[in-house]
Amino acid sequence: MDSSTIRQKFLDFFASKSHQIVPSAPLVLKNDPSLLFTNSGMVQFKDFFLGNAISKYSRVADTQKCLRVSGKHNDLEDVGLDTYHHTMFEMLGNWSFGDYFKKEAITWAWELLTEVYQLPKDRLYVTVFGGDAKDNLPVDEEAKALWKSVIAEDRILHGSKKDNFWEMGESGPCGPCSEIHIDLRSEAEIKLKPGKELVNGDHPQVVEIWNLVFMQFNRLASGKLEPLPNKHVDTGMGFERLCMAIQGKTSNYDTDLFSPLINHIVAMTNVSYQQSGSETDVAIRVIADHIRAVSFAIADGQLPSNSGAGYVIRRIIRRAIRYGYSYLDQRNPFICNLVNTLAQQFDSVFPELIDQKSFVFNVIIEEERAFLLTLEKGLRRIEIFFESVKEIIQFHDPNYVKIISGVQAFELYDTFGFPFDLTALIARERGFSVDEKGFNEEMQKQKTRSKADAVKETGDWVIVAEGDRPEFIGYDHYESASKILRYRKVKQKNKELFQLVLDKTPFYAESGGQVGDTGVIEIAGEKIQVIDTKKENDLIVHWVEKLPASVEATGHSQINVHQRKLSMNNHSATHLLHAALRQVLGKHVEQKGSLVNDQLLRFDFSHFAAMTREEVVKVETIVNQKIRENIELNEQRNVPIDKAKSLGAMALFGEKYGEFVRVITFDRNFSVELCGGTHVSSTGKIGLLKIISESSVAAGVRRIEAVTADGAEAFINNELALLHEVKSILKNPKDILSSTMNLVEEKHALEKKLEVVYQQQANVLKDELAKKVINSSGLSLIIEKVSVPTADSLKNIAYALRNQLDDLLLILAADVEGKPQVTVMVGAKLEATKKFHAGNMVKELAKEIDGGGGGQPFFATAGGKNINGLDAVLEKARKLVI
Repeated sequence: MDSSTIRQKFLDFFASKSHQIVPSAPLVLKNDPSLLFTNSGMVQFKDFFLGNAISKYSRVADTQKCLRVSGKHNDLEDVGLDTYHHTMFEMLGNWSFGDYFKKEAITWAWELLTEVYQLPKDRLYVTVFGGDAKDNLPVDEEAKALWKSVIAEDRILHGSKKDNFWEMGESGPCGPCSEIHIDLRSEAEIKLKPGKELVNGDHPQVVEIWNLVFMQFNRLASGKLEPLPNKHVDTGMGFERLCMAIQGKTSNYDTDLFSPLINHIVAMTNVSYQQSGSETDVAIRVIADHIRAVSFAIADGQLPSNSGAGYVIRRIIRRAIRYGYSYLDQRNPFICNLVNTLAQQFDSVFPELIDQKSFVFNVIIEEERAFLLTLEKGLRRIEIFFESVKEIIQFHDPNYVKIISGVQAFELYDTFGFPFDLTALIARERGFSVDEKGFNEEMQKQKTRSKADAVKETGDWVIVAEGDRPEFIGYDHYESASKILRYRKVKQKNKELFQLVLDKTPFYAESGGQVGDTGVIEIAGEKIQVIDTKKENDLIVHWVEKLPASVEATGHSQINVHQRKLSMNNHSATHLLHAALRQVLGKHVEQKGSLVNDQLLRFDFSHFAAMTREEVVKVETIVNQKIRENIELNEQRNVPIDKAKSLGAMALFGEKYGEFVRVITFDRNFSVELCGGTHVSSTGKIGLLKIISESSVAAGVRRIEAVTADGAEAFINNELALLHEVKSILKNPKDILSSTMNLVEEKHALEKKLEVVYQQQANVLKDELAKKVINSSGLSLIIEKVSVPTADSLKNIAYALRNQLDDLLLILAADVEGKPQVTVMVGAKLEATKKFHAGNMVKELAKEIDGGGGGQPFFATAGGKNINGLDAVLEKARKLVI
């Protein structure tokens, strides 16, 4: 049975049990501060479990893309080494929101596995929660009794709280769970040791395939458990493991989910895959796994970057590149070539990848190119270190310990992206060891630093009043009467804040690139400043610095109207900009991110070349034409998603849309988008748009920053004022451009004349230094203090003397326009003896000028801060040499 059939049988089975089949949520989360990525199937349903929203369907099933590479659920370091861990995986799941419970969940799971998939019953084991004294929880006898009706009691095992009590986080909905495990070993192995002794023992062939979670408790921040008013079912089955079991394989990587990728890697790299634990096979598995995670994350809107979720994606790409470089001898980009294979494989289940395969390919190839250069730089750095140690052993200390310190190993990791194992591999080849303990200490220091600002303590919600789902009225009103439904205390960066949820609110919560509203809530005469408004899943959360004294009273909510109107100008202008870019550059342009506030708009879009000045002007002209046309806003709410798409509304990849959406139109032949943001009633209110910059954000992604209305007017006035000032300095010429060009040409001409003078001075100084050569012990030694106009003059003098004297040892302490610099040059004949290393010498000498530097064995320079230390440089140099 192929994987497509296995997946479809799961969905068809639960559809026959009255479940609504829903699409996968994006891998990348937008409104959940507790997670970077979707790491389980239940994430998109959190609001239903938390009671923040009510599901339209009481029974749901799907296949969900998941990513586990950070935080509590982190499988990254296991990937490739074993046969069943992955970064990105599919999770098949079925859910009940207050409908059925343990009986149906257990009965249906057994029916699907043993009757539909026909997995052998004598290879299956199940676990139930064995109780926990600390939480005063007994054994889950209800689940155990239900299992006994379908499976022998000796195949029902008690599990610990760690394995059989599922929790969303430190607080929130939780409950006991039952896991279903399968033993895939040979009969001979089973006779030697029964499978029940290996359950939850990390055996590669005795694995969990399905987890049935019975949510019946809510854990408070205090740790206390309280019963949930409605009981839910949340199940998750690892699709890759299920395919392994049904297809009779002993590794997920041997299934048809991975074989197309592995075959492509083998063809590209001219290596063979032996299904073993060899370094080559591990590398192939790592790359096959990582291309899935990276490709789907990029397709869902997460670009590689140096922070947050973007850094996680960059780390995964770099880990794959390292394995290809180290074990498959790949020195050029090649991982990007797997995107098309992957896109074709998943075109019917996750079409977002095939729709963007060119974009994803280009992002990955640029990441590969950049990191391969970094790898080479890192290798050069470690080679310099080996050479310096070799010289110490040869000329100074034969007993010097050949070890790379933890600090050095961490620098290679942090600056050049070298994993510890790559550094250790290179070290072993050269007879060195690496201080792993020191490396781990440095890593821990970095983690501690990064966590310091992120520590946040969140209290439990305090319910003030019962109410339906909070209502947002901010599209139509700037103020309203409001009651607090709930609140909680938050401590962040040693500051105490409060979060409020109102029954009715005009405050727009940050989403879709538009920042949240600020304003005031007045309750019983007390004014509470709202400093931000954010979404937590689908809950609108108002951030305030103090709690009102009368939390139960009805208050009056008022947003900062001026700030909102400026944000509306910028948001509507973003839609016009998007449409204009597609008109000028082509239909490949897609939004890849945005920021809209009261100051400016920032718009990221897919395009693989810098825009020309003419293109920028053309886009700006089109937008301003649409502004002057004063096009009225056509806002349609609660439009069925299919109807919205038929209207031509643009949906953004990586966004999760419901069955009903809001459509924003400014001229149906120009701009039609799905959008939840706030907008102007007509384009004329924007006034004017001025593009202030166009730049690159990442491979294949450009960024435009622009200002509108008051901001555009201020920008133009500032530019005109600057131009007026320049004209005044130039004595108000008739043609300012021609006058400026003449000044630039005159400057270049003077610089060329100055270069000739500098060269003449350098030649004179070089000749003077040559006369000061001291011939000693086979050396032509020059140790002098000099004054030169430029660093290039110093370098030219050094090379000229090297060409003249092949046994030269030159050490110059230089005053370069008031800044100290040290230069060391070793002649070709002297360099061959390896007696002197310019790089090592200059590092030592630079200490006297409070500086640092380095270079090659024959030539090195260092700059510093202490000009008064030049004489000390000369003194130390003589001690080192003579």
